[in-house]
This record gives sequence, structure tokens and C-alpha cells, in this order.
Amino acid sequence: MEAGIKVCILRVAGTNCDAETKRSFEDLGVKAEILHLSRLVKEKSLFDYSALVFPGGFSYGDYVRAGAILAKRTLAKLGSDMKEFIEEERLILGICNGFQVLVEAGLLPRFSRVSEHPEASLATNIPIGYHCNWAHIKHENSGRCIFTQKIPKGKTLEIPVAHAEGRFIFSKETETDYLEKLYENDQLVFRYCDENGEYANGKYPINPNGAFHDIAGICDDTGRIFGLMPHPERAYYGWQLPNWTRKEKIPKYSDGKLIFQSMVEYLKKNFT
Repeated sequence: MEAGIKVCILRVAGTNCDAETKRSFEDLGVKAEILHLSRLVKEKSLFDYSALVFPGGFSYGDYVRAGAILAKRTLAKLGSDMKEFIEEERLILGICNGFQVLVEAGLLPRFSRVSEHPEASLATNIPIGYHCNWAHIKHENSGRCIFTQKIPKGKTLEIPVAHAEGRFIFSKETETDYLEKLYENDQLVFRYCDENGEYANGKYPINPNGAFHDIAGICDDTGRIFGLMPHPERAYYGWQLPNWTRKEKIPKYSDGKLIFQSMVEYLKKNFT
């Protein structure tokens, strides 16, 4: 394990995929600890860790809105620490429900500062329902996002989604201005596309939830806070691929590894 690097995978009631996320980091030689929010507050310090991960799931049953309760509890219990954590250039990753948490907490899109109110939303899927299937996403970032440094711009990845509220939207009053900001600040990271890299243009099931501008993942203005709806921990190994039984030779790894690998390389350079 890499000395000095520790990742906190935060869990509460309703969290899932924490074990798969932990396994991904450990395969890359990084110590990862799954920790309940209450234990982090009472027994640990956020600054024991180089990175914080909000994994997938349905935290607190997704009551009110998906991710809303965990977002408010995190800010209430760790608010000042979170601000300092970000200022110290540590990393924050939100996967699926974790992306919802980061948006509800005002940590994404975070154009220049943490917003007191959510600037975006991850709304109910269109068509309505829980959608669990493999999706293709195209890498749009030009280099700001720390979590995709190992992924060439324009590369198409195959990573599964599993959510009922993943439709990324801005309010109608802000969507034109905010989309321009995402592009100007290089904060747009992934868009839904087909296997050839052609954008979904809202078409289901290529766009699995009706997301505005086919948005599947964004980062903040520093590139050190990142959220995406697809689950890279479910596409880390080759044997997790949906068509692995039809392959003559199963690859050892799949596309999801690139996200964790990018993250770990940054941590090795800055926290060892």
C-alpha cells in the first residue's frame, strides 16, 4: 500500500457499492476505509484522508430528493472541515448517489465557490423508472478534471448506470448560461453517447435518463471535485463486462479503472 495515501469511502443507511469501490482502490495499492458518517465525526478526522468518496446507493432511502438528506447532514457535521479539505487540494468523488449528494450540497457544479443552494438537480428519470443497464459515455474534458487524466479527450467508455433519479438539469432560467460556463471552465466531463461516440441527443436508451445536453458527469472549477452517474467500480475488471462470455480472451481490466487510476496518480504525486 502507498504510504501516506488513505481514501475515506463514506457510508450511511442505504449506501451500496462501497465494497466494490474499496476493492478498486486497493487493487491500485491505495488504502481505502469504509466509514459511517457518525464514526468519521466521532472517532476520526477528515484530514486523516487524502480523498473522500461518496459511493452509490440510496442514502436514507432517497427521501425528500435523492442525496438531499446526506448532503445536509454532511454539511452540518463537517461543513468547516469540508471547506478546508477542498482548500488543501484533496479530492472528492461522487458516484451515482454520491453525485446527487455533491449537487445537493452545492459542491457541484461550484463555478467559483460552494453555493448555498443547489445550482443543478438530478431529477427523476425520463422515462420514469429505475434504469439499470450498460451505457456509453464520451470524455469531453480538456484536462481540468483530475479524475480523467488517463482518458484521452473524445474516448468512449462503457460503464453501467443504475438509478431512478439521474436526469441532470439546470433550471430553465439558467441552463443556457450554466452550460456555457461548463464549457468555458472545462467542467463538462462525460456525455452519454452510442458505442461509436455519437451523442444521444436525449434519445432513450442511449441517454438513459433524459439528462440535459446528455450530461453524465461534471467537475468543479478546480477539477478536484467530480461526480458522475455511471458506476466505474462496476466496470473495473474485464469479467464485469456484460459480454465477457463472448470474448475469446477476457481483458484483465475495463474502462472504469481509468477513473480510479487517474485519481490515484494525483494522490501519489501530492500526498506521499
